[in-house]
Amino acid sequence: MKLSKILQLCAIVLLFSSCNDTEEDAYTPLPSTASYPAVEAEFGNSVDLNNLANYANQTIPSYITKDNSALNLISNKIATLGRVLFYDKKLSANNTVSCSTCHKQEVAFGDNTVASSGVNGTTGRHSMRLINTRFASESKFFWDERAANLEIQTTMPIKDHGEMGFSGLNGDLSFNDLIVKLSAVDYYKELFQFAFDSEEITETKIQIALAQFIRSIQSFDSKYDVGRASAPNDGAPFSNFTAQENQGKNLFLTPPQFNATGSRTAGGLGCAGCHRAPEFDIDPNSRNNGIIGTISGNGIDITNTRAPSLRDLVRVDGTTNGQMMHTGVITTLQAAIGHYGTINIAPGNTNLDPRLRPGGNGQQLNLTAAEVNAVIAFLRTLSGTDVYTNAKWSNPFN
Repeated sequence: MKLSKILQLCAIVLLFSSCNDTEEDAYTPLPSTASYPAVEAEFGNSVDLNNLANYANQTIPSYITKDNSALNLISNKIATLGRVLFYDKKLSANNTVSCSTCHKQEVAFGDNTVASSGVNGTTGRHSMRLINTRFASESKFFWDERAANLEIQTTMPIKDHGEMGFSGLNGDLSFNDLIVKLSAVDYYKELFQFAFDSEEITETKIQIALAQFIRSIQSFDSKYDVGRASAPNDGAPFSNFTAQENQGKNLFLTPPQFNATGSRTAGGLGCAGCHRAPEFDIDPNSRNNGIIGTISGNGIDITNTRAPSLRDLVRVDGTTNGQMMHTGVITTLQAAIGHYGTINIAPGNTNLDPRLRPGGNGQQLNLTAAEVNAVIAFLRTLSGTDVYTNAKWSNPFN
């Protein structure tokens, strides 16, 4: 990790430890007599600082054990500020783009266009869904893991010339100009005082707040969660699943067996080798999945080794939450499974995950139609409903 990123992470930890609420304080609303005229004027009832939404103490199933929030524990105050920052177009140079432009609540905080629109063009990769980012072992961010953690990631799009335009390069304003801009906004004076006991705005405070809000976005109300809650482990049959859904779960969890040429002879699909139940987060040791194209169509990109959780990959009814993969080249679950069914090792791909090239050959899963349909049925059980409509994750400017 570069020294600058290490120092930035240290600053986040020190500021959080000195400014953040205690766990008890995080759940205690302020007295109803507190007044925040600028916040009330801008947001009305959608942001009520005297009656905070619950970000800090949400129910987490007992079988969920991964949690990467230890250095930045969620508080209701700071996550509330993070929500406003996430949706505020003032964070872009021309006031037209916010974080939510590329990460839309209605599509599981992803995007339903291949390349998301920025202030000076479009993104180089498809925008990743932001579901259950807290519940993952992988702490690095972006498809190519270029951000050491979520905190650092949150301001990188703001400082990108194409995305939000405060790069300080190519004639852009600098991030310091953004801080000056936000410091003049009355509702931010109240919100930063409320969250950090100081009106002063810094990049580290913005990172802490945005990361807390993003980590608060969780989805555990799926059919899978109902079944897992009463099952002794992931491999046991779920009583609320159909036979097809249980078959798909077994295929997802069970590793395949291959012959010398990389052709499956027995076992399942082994999806869980990289997408690990019950969080369905990506294994941090994963390499790329064989899709090495670019949105622009120029050259190859073998550095994409991260992926979002498979939760809410689609909606309960099977409707997709936008395109899949860093290029957006996959648009259906059938196509996604089909990709892994036949892995072709493209020239120049020196970073293909070894689990996809048994014996040095691209895997051939020899999938049947029944197996494909079963895995699709199972993947649909990973989708909930609350995350799409819950007001605490919605746009407060509406």
